[in-house]
Amino acid sequence: MVKARDRTEDFKDTVRRTAHSLGYDEAKVASIMASFIIHKPPQRSPFSKAALKTLESIGELDQFLLKHRKDYTDLHRTTEKERDSIEHEVSTFIKTCQEQIDILKNSINQEEETSKGWLGIATTKSNADVIAHKHGVVLILSERLHTVTAQFDQLRAVRFQDAINKAIPRRKLNRVTRKDSAETSKPDGMDLREPEELRAEPLRVQQQLLDDETRALQVELTNLLDTVQETETKMVEMSALNHLMSTHVLQQAQQIEHLYEQAIEATKNVELGNKELSQAIQRNSSSRTFLLLFLFVLTFSILFLDWYS
Repeated sequence: MVKARDRTEDFKDTVRRTAHSLGYDEAKVASIMASFIIHKPPQRSPFSKAALKTLESIGELDQFLLKHRKDYTDLHRTTEKERDSIEHEVSTFIKTCQEQIDILKNSINQEEETSKGWLGIATTKSNADVIAHKHGVVLILSERLHTVTAQFDQLRAVRFQDAINKAIPRRKLNRVTRKDSAETSKPDGMDLREPEELRAEPLRVQQQLLDDETRALQVELTNLLDTVQETETKMVEMSALNHLMSTHVLQQAQQIEHLYEQAIEATKNVELGNKELSQAIQRNSSSRTFLLLFLFVLTFSILFLDWYS
């Protein structure tokens, strides 16, 4: 068996001689020879650049959450305004990443529409494979963003639960103080009636008006606290529903990916069916030609035999 011999040096010598014969200078020849050793990195497509940029944005969002996790959940480290600022920045991050993913999806859909040929069938298999790869990239980015969003939803649920736990004791304390004030107001009224003759009438009226305003203010504050607590409860429910909706969106994305795979398989089956139909048409035409030729030869043979006899 003949052993293979390395002809790389012979190839380089041939290239060098050809370059000198074409009049290339030494610098250009050196750059040509260096291109055999140092290959240029392949240029990324706009889709790959946008996908990598989206992945970097999601990674920055994850690092931001890790950095400000304690600041967001610990009530003693930051104020409510600072926590609201963190939540606003995270929401902006998530919205930007989702918009980038939507742009990638729209570009894939446009590429699918342009790559379809007659009867909605893909023209080349390689293009269908590239589109399937891009769908996989978008699915991975959506899953990564969903993971980071779920972490933030958990942090937000912890914050709202702490706010509710902090508001419930305050509400109970206000109710207790309101009862105490109501109980103490009765003996005060008794005392007011006893020295009624010694006190002036305008002072009593002013005191009564002040008590009425205090009770009205307590009722208003209690109603306001109830409204705030109800709003906080609704916010927690909305956060849970948002998390549930994002989970369903991820499941729908997986189902869409499965449907896309089935569509590709169905397209391949249609292409195979078209090939089988074309082959059947060719066989039918060839068999018809053979049958006509056979009948012609048979007729000619019968006439020849009749003439010969």
